[in-house]
Amino acid sequence: MSRTDAILARLMALHPKLIDLELSRTERLLEAMGRPQDRLPPVIHVAGTNGKGSTIAYLRAMLEAAGKRVHVYTSPHLVAFRERIRLGGTLVSNRRLNQVLEECEAANKGAPITFFEITTVAALTLFARHPADVLLLETGMGGRFDTTNVVERPLGTIITPISHDHTQFLGETLAEIASAKSGILKRGAPAVFARQPDEAMAVLERDARALGIAPFVAGQDFDGHAQRGRLVYQDDTQLLDLPLPALVGEHQIENATLAVAAVRHFGLDLPESAIAAGLREVVWPARLMSLRHGALIDSIDPGAELWLDGGHNAAGATALAAALADMARARPAPLVLVSGMMASKDAAAFFAAFRDLAPPVFTVPIPGESGALDAKTLAGHVAANGLSAHTARSVRAALRSASQAHPGARLVICGSLYLAGAVLAQNRTPPT
Repeated sequence: MSRTDAILARLMALHPKLIDLELSRTERLLEAMGRPQDRLPPVIHVAGTNGKGSTIAYLRAMLEAAGKRVHVYTSPHLVAFRERIRLGGTLVSNRRLNQVLEECEAANKGAPITFFEITTVAALTLFARHPADVLLLETGMGGRFDTTNVVERPLGTIITPISHDHTQFLGETLAEIASAKSGILKRGAPAVFARQPDEAMAVLERDARALGIAPFVAGQDFDGHAQRGRLVYQDDTQLLDLPLPALVGEHQIENATLAVAAVRHFGLDLPESAIAAGLREVVWPARLMSLRHGALIDSIDPGAELWLDGGHNAAGATALAAALADMARARPAPLVLVSGMMASKDAAAFFAAFRDLAPPVFTVPIPGESGALDAKTLAGHVAANGLSAHTARSVRAALRSASQAHPGARLVICGSLYLAGAVLAQNRTPPT
């Protein structure tokens, strides 16, 4: 076990619950650490159900293309914990990470605190100590009582698409979930909203009005669409002709458009060339990611394609299914899914999105995750949606069987970010 892993294991034991949404423990530790939240670079705070990470990836790429120093905080990580914290453009070093984690551990003095809370305080401490032009801050789950919601005066806030997820913590209805997400809105800070279901948008707009905010809303104040191999962005003052984003899928047009709107609405004053470069150069692992090299490639037929996607709820599955349908129209190939999912997710709703594509599905366990569904139980959800279900003991075994049964297939590993992380580790894909 590495020193980092040992520290993280100790921090994991400080609270009996993995998730406990309230801010008093975070605020107590922030006080002990000298209130780093008051010394942060200008913050763009991002909440929502889907697309948070991709939107942040676009913003980071655009800002860095303009020569800006950018801090980034995202979660969860895929392979290594340090992926969550990016200081001025590079992943935090193990030395700096270990040092600040141990500082927070000492300052906490053994008091109850969740893993996400203490590690977020550690990240904020690092961000306060290292100069940057912008901090891109992703919420962990909700918004109002999310550990990241300690920034009183953000540069701006973004709400990405809201859908049903984490209902046991945020509420059963879209209105309840939207109310949790809208908690990041702050008086005096401009806000940008993605397209939302009507029920969610009504809550977001109500809460914005209560704070005196006139939100910049997709489909009303700005829009973007693919046209003749380009991304055409338009708002009330300008039309931009931009390259299509490097990330694959129609949903990435929406995420990219949201990032462009934020750049413009928050007054970041980036040249169009930097916005274009960011769209071309963006990287965000496990979002319909093509795996062309690595240890797992040896398990598949030479004529097959291997893709990886971390979407894990119904909305993510719908976006993935739409992207795969587009890919099939462009280059037909047999489609096969390899899937593992956490028990906390709605597996039946996830696989319902693939009914029209009717792919065979090989279900697998997620290595090292006690909260994952076993392959047999997950296969039952697959079969309940009328899809052909097969179980396998591992991703490698599933890929081997699928490749033998369906030569030249488009093999897509999906269903969980935890599974995606395990796959990247098995494939020996380094953190980016």
